[in-house]
Amino acid sequence: MKKYFYIIGICVLSVSCKKGFLDRYPHTEISPQLFFNSESDLALYVNGLLDQPGTGIYASGSEQATDDYATTGNVTMKNILSGNISSQNAPANWSWGRLRSINYFLQNYSKAKVADDVKNHYAGLARYYRARFYLAKVKNYSSVPWYGQTINPTDSAFLYKASDPRTLIVDSILADMDFAVANVREKVPAGTPGLWAVKAMYARMALFEGTYRKYHPELNLQGTAGKFLEIAKAQAGDVMASGKFMLTPVYADLFNSQDLSGNKEVILNTAYDANKGVSGGNNIGIGGNYEQSPSRDLVQTYLMKDGTRFTDKANYQQLQFVDEFKDRDPRIYTTFMSPGFIKLPDTRPYIQDLSVSFTGYHQLKGFINSTDNIIIGSVDVPAIRYAEVLLTYAEAVTELGTVTQDDLDKTIGLLRKRAWSGAEVPLLSLAAANANPDPVLAAKYPDVTGSNKGTLLEIRREKRVEFALEGQRYDDLLRWHAGKEFARYAEGLYFPGLGQYDLTGDSIPDIILISKSASIPEEDAKIKNTLGIKLIYYKAGGYKESGATVYLKNGESGGPIVTGSTPRTFIDPKYYYLPIPALEIKQNSKLIQPFGWE
Repeated sequence: MKKYFYIIGICVLSVSCKKGFLDRYPHTEISPQLFFNSESDLALYVNGLLDQPGTGIYASGSEQATDDYATTGNVTMKNILSGNISSQNAPANWSWGRLRSINYFLQNYSKAKVADDVKNHYAGLARYYRARFYLAKVKNYSSVPWYGQTINPTDSAFLYKASDPRTLIVDSILADMDFAVANVREKVPAGTPGLWAVKAMYARMALFEGTYRKYHPELNLQGTAGKFLEIAKAQAGDVMASGKFMLTPVYADLFNSQDLSGNKEVILNTAYDANKGVSGGNNIGIGGNYEQSPSRDLVQTYLMKDGTRFTDKANYQQLQFVDEFKDRDPRIYTTFMSPGFIKLPDTRPYIQDLSVSFTGYHQLKGFINSTDNIIIGSVDVPAIRYAEVLLTYAEAVTELGTVTQDDLDKTIGLLRKRAWSGAEVPLLSLAAANANPDPVLAAKYPDVTGSNKGTLLEIRREKRVEFALEGQRYDDLLRWHAGKEFARYAEGLYFPGLGQYDLTGDSIPDIILISKSASIPEEDAKIKNTLGIKLIYYKAGGYKESGATVYLKNGESGGPIVTGSTPRTFIDPKYYYLPIPALEIKQNSKLIQPFGWE
């Protein structure tokens, strides 16, 4: 039976409520003398700070800006690349209400009449949330003011505090996380972070900062990167050494289960139960043409079934949809609606719609293949999973230059054994990878150098594939200094020209591409395939050519589907950051705009 944790109390304590007391100034709403007295008071407040990923990871606005997707959404990075963002209309990320709520708790929790270990557990959780809050600010702005206590937004201490250096902010984050891992309990209510979730998050945060410092020369902090990589290694190593976690045998079970509470891969679970009013599901936003569609670049990243590189195949850029999905890394079939997929309630293989601005690939990960809304709304989301810990460890030791074959076998090796689930598992060889680095990945990540170049490139492939369309690609591109990937327009299915095409894998045509200037026949005049089913007609042309309903790179002469053509330039380092709103700078001239913003 699924176990849930429900916050006890009225709606104002729910993280989903927009006008609760934690969204206002808590010191004007809660009397510390009357509230912070018992463990239940501490739990009630801290549980009101609960903030973890849910179904939104499968349709993240930031992810839509990456090389994993094409998007029609109004996403920030797309607007930055188009020159439509400035300090005058900066994104609404400069907000501090949540921090006031966290700091208010940290100022008052010690008043509770409970044992110190109880107090410290809840303080550890609050500091964990503060660390996450500030890391998000560092990602956006690099240098921001550090507020270690509750300050009213009208106070001069808030209005006129100068930006603190990134180093001070990050050291403060480390202090918070050190306190959290030393004090947060292992056993906590289901669906809330305990010790191992905190350690896994600490490893993620340290890996982010370590690799960010290593690959971002504008910070001039390359010499300090190793400290953070060691922390990432140590925290991930602790989780691995605990023996409490293991990969679930079937990859797909992570994304379609109605109960992940007992799954040993899931370190932190976000539970849903539509019968109890806690409903998830995201079938409208994914699984078709709605704002986002996966990219061909992502499809091409997956290895072949035998472990060879897809991009080493002759003429791989001219392979069509059905051939692209033959004999691939099995995880591809959990991530995409591949040829032969049957989408309920249909009984015949799914034929995806082709439409302008979309790639033609349809996302399966996060889509629940059911017609029952209760089932769709009750599938849990793995907010933090053990697979990430393994990848963090592998990347950290490789970046540190200490990686061994044993390190790869106990991390990447386990992921591939789970993915392939067969006798012939293509494990990652340290020597072979370094002897023959992937030229396609090397071009994507030109900053990767050194004797472990090939291995590090393969670890980056593994991270992209294992967590494809789960909301982590954006941060990875940031920390790897791969901003130029944001400027790419995603491409889609390849068609060599006009004609009939099979999209289901049965060698029977399903669609027909005709000239953009041709007329689609009346229904009774449409061509039927050998199954007696009318072909679906599309008019092919170049990008935004009049009459075209599918845009191909070379128009009627074929090519991959294209989703944009206006040149985009990623300005380095400026576009790795967001501008502070101009009004904030006007009020406080001591704030420092990030690199290149004015």
